[in-house]
Amino acid sequence: MSELSAAERYAASRSSSKHPQLTTFRSDRTFDLDPFQIASCESLEQGRSVLVAAPTGAGKTVVAEFAVYLTMQSALGKIFYTTPIKALSNQKFNELCEEWGESNVGLLTGDTNINSGARIVVMTTEVLRNMLYAESDLIDSLEFVVMDEVHYLADRFRGAVWEEVIIHLPRRVRMVSLSATVSNAEEFGDWLQAVRGDTDVIVSEDRPVPLDQHVLVGHKMIDLFDGSGKASTGRVNPELVQLANAASRAPHVRNRGRGGRSFDNRGPRTHEARMDRPDVIDMLGQKNLLPAIFFIFSRAGCDQAVSQVVRSGLRLTTTEEREEIREIVDERCRTLLDEDLGVLGYWEWVDGLERGIAAHHAGLLPAFKEVVEELFQRRLLRAVFATETLALGVNMPARTVVLEKLDKYNGEGRVPLSPGEYTQLTGRAGRRGIDVEGHSLIQWSNNLDPQTVSNLASRRTYPLNSSFKPTYNMAINLVTRFGRERTREILESSFAQFQADRAVVDLARKVKQQEESLSGFVEPMSCHLGDFEEYSTIRRKLTDLERDSKNLNALPRAQRDKRSAELARLRKNLKAHACHSCPEREDHARWAERWWRLKRETDKLVQQINARTGAVARVFDRVCDVLTELGYLTKSSGGALAPTTSGATLSRIYGERDLLVSEALRKGLWIGLDAPSLAAMACAIVFEPRREEGTVSERMLPRGRFRDAFAATNELWAKLDDLEHDNKLSGTSQLAAGLSLAMYKWAQGTRLDDVLFDADMPAGDFVRWTKQTIDLLDQLSAVAEPEIADNARKALDGIRRGVVAYSGVL
Repeated sequence: MSELSAAERYAASRSSSKHPQLTTFRSDRTFDLDPFQIASCESLEQGRSVLVAAPTGAGKTVVAEFAVYLTMQSALGKIFYTTPIKALSNQKFNELCEEWGESNVGLLTGDTNINSGARIVVMTTEVLRNMLYAESDLIDSLEFVVMDEVHYLADRFRGAVWEEVIIHLPRRVRMVSLSATVSNAEEFGDWLQAVRGDTDVIVSEDRPVPLDQHVLVGHKMIDLFDGSGKASTGRVNPELVQLANAASRAPHVRNRGRGGRSFDNRGPRTHEARMDRPDVIDMLGQKNLLPAIFFIFSRAGCDQAVSQVVRSGLRLTTTEEREEIREIVDERCRTLLDEDLGVLGYWEWVDGLERGIAAHHAGLLPAFKEVVEELFQRRLLRAVFATETLALGVNMPARTVVLEKLDKYNGEGRVPLSPGEYTQLTGRAGRRGIDVEGHSLIQWSNNLDPQTVSNLASRRTYPLNSSFKPTYNMAINLVTRFGRERTREILESSFAQFQADRAVVDLARKVKQQEESLSGFVEPMSCHLGDFEEYSTIRRKLTDLERDSKNLNALPRAQRDKRSAELARLRKNLKAHACHSCPEREDHARWAERWWRLKRETDKLVQQINARTGAVARVFDRVCDVLTELGYLTKSSGGALAPTTSGATLSRIYGERDLLVSEALRKGLWIGLDAPSLAAMACAIVFEPRREEGTVSERMLPRGRFRDAFAATNELWAKLDDLEHDNKLSGTSQLAAGLSLAMYKWAQGTRLDDVLFDADMPAGDFVRWTKQTIDLLDQLSAVAEPEIADNARKALDGIRRGVVAYSGVL
């Protein structure tokens, strides 16, 4: 490290005196901080909140660690560290326990409650939202809240929770918001400033490790960009353009010869076929570009890729590494029952791990997924085939990221990756402190265009857009705490309305410009003989009616006579109008046509402004109308709203179907269900089948009381859906009982292999849906009448076992 100049030493000394806490914090690090980290930490020490937007792997968590450090320097201060998913919460809990000791760190994730009164508590964002509505005393002495991965606010299913927390958190609490690089960070920061007070926005677009971007055309790996391969050059590599053009002109493949070379009737082609995955891994190994993450946008595709590589005989680990892998696997999976190992595919999974190969996706058993993450972080895995969920938060950087395709299935059809998604995925390439540069590799296919790929790789557009909308539970809780009018004001402060209002400003500016143009059109379209605007109105009506009357004879006689009479009346009025005889009539008419066209555009803009102004509050009013009609809210003569007893129950039910659950309880639809049947019903409430899965026949439902209760609950859903549509609210999808029989059997104690056969899904998916079922049963145990609450507790005991009971907390 070069010696500092006198001026630099003086500047460092002044900074140290202004920020003594940061100086001490930095001295304890094994590395110095980057400029954006220093700026963020200085803001925190000055008593401000921060929004930190930086690329994946840039070191945003250092800012959160400094907030923890500041908290622990005070006598009684507390900090909440929120994450979007339980896996991240578990990971952060373990890290903080190592740093600050188990007695100082707690964990709250819905199904885990460890040391909740600690000074540092890690939790999912939903847990904090629920604490705020319950006015929990755990919020006392709270100094900081870290919102990791705050860009989840854009998630259309869960994003509203982030806004609820930001809006309702006591203003004295400082926020540390950590986000991926978003293109509208300043806009988001302006909103945080408006609702939270002093907030500094620190944006860094510098990757901690530079990214070299490559393309694999056939068996040849070349740079995507001209020169160094970095996107800053902006120019597509001419060699890639040549190869792509040659590939597009190559004849159609008829068959495949040995060695992967393609042939048609005229002999071998000059363009080589795509390399198989084992060959790609082998090539990356030879170029010292492992470990690598292969992003494949399909769970089944990830598993098939691992099988393909294992079948090839490829082995990427040493004897010592295989022994270490076995030790870690044995330790982490010791709680799994021997009888379950076969159905879980345990032995095949371990075989892949020992070769240095694994899959990572949401369908994996949580225990398996966490082992994969740990082995990768320990550099014991060389190739991981993953879905895009790996790009969200999990700490698994690689030297190289491979994209086999640049499109993915979104549930309805195949869509191209957005620049933001591409940035997120390639953000995993390059390990800070290990790699000099990271590498991305796109496998070429003939339907790709070099310039399109270049634009994708060089743009950094990733806007953060609000997904906030009022829910029934939210409305009840807010009305209870603040009343109707204050709640409307609070909702007007949401990021959703903030963005809508900003859009309104732009629209209003355009309306003003167009209104000025309209005023300018008035003089050339005016006529000294009469009101030309009135004349042009008649003329337009006549033109429109004549156009619509081309097939007049096809109309019924009564309509034909009425239309003919109207045409005659308009023609008579047109000829009788004073402006009809004006010698400059057609000149006036041309200006009038321009005026009408612009007037129509302006009116549409005004309609958009009216639709966006107060949009969130209007949805809230409709939600309140539904709640009032159903008896969850009462309205006084003055219009004030107050919750009823049923409303108090609804205020403690969280989830997509909060109103349906509350209504089913109120109407007693689930009374008489035993514990397994109640577990099956809770599963039907939370389960969302894949799009291709159809409805389930009655014979595939649990027998007995469940079938009648499910039919009654479905009927109730239909009535609520009609009521919501009558009030212009988007309803929920129909109940799905596709997993109910499997959940019923699991609650009865049936073996895992039999349950998974009925479920027809991977073990990881079954565990995920079971944990959501557990969450709802836990709520029922607290709010339902005694019989249902007791059966909910029994159901919890029945399904919280085996692979479901596994916890990633070490």
